[in-house]
Amino acid sequence: QKIKEIIDANEIGKLLYFDAVRINLGLFQHDINVIWDLAPHDLSIMDYVCSKRPVAVSATGIRHYHDHEDIAYLTLHFADNCIAHLHANWLAPVKVRTILIGGSQKMIVYDDMQTTEKIKVYDKGVEAKTKEGLYKALIQYRTGDVYAPAFDTIEPLYKVANEFIESIQNKRKPLTDGHAGLRIVKTLEAAQKSIGKKGVLVDLK
Repeated sequence: QKIKEIIDANEIGKLLYFDAVRINLGLFQHDINVIWDLAPHDLSIMDYVCSKRPVAVSATGIRHYHDHEDIAYLTLHFADNCIAHLHANWLAPVKVRTILIGGSQKMIVYDDMQTTEKIKVYDKGVEAKTKEGLYKALIQYRTGDVYAPAFDTIEPLYKVANEFIESIQNKRKPLTDGHAGLRIVKTLEAAQKSIGKKGVLVDLK
């Protein structure tokens, strides 16, 4: 919610990319692959914090120890130049839960493994300028301050359940409704189809 607040306030500028890494050693599932196990979390976060929706997905994965992929990479394409990439892995020696969100003005890093300062906003970026007579863009780097915004530390599962209960009591649409869930499942199904076709781009309709 804090990340969405920052993005909706246009603090980071135009959204350029969403990059998520969710890896650890196990736990192997016997009925689903690593995409269906780990990717729903980051897809749900992306669906919530980003106002735009992906139009196509490509995915690759590999099996090492049983009938389901244990390492996979998803790339989601948007109608503009925005792109998203998700890395899911059951064979990593460490547990990593990070999300990088790049904007034209600022960038956000979310590290769920940190006990404090899980969210950091970086006033960093690049600017492309051209000079008369030059055909190539001149890239200038901008480096500013970094800050960690304060946010509500209520236990997430409690907050999710309470929000849903309140939506029923107040007869309003919940923050994440059935339509959001359907979008995630459609994306996962398209990614699975792409894996089966060696990474072919699959449209999201």
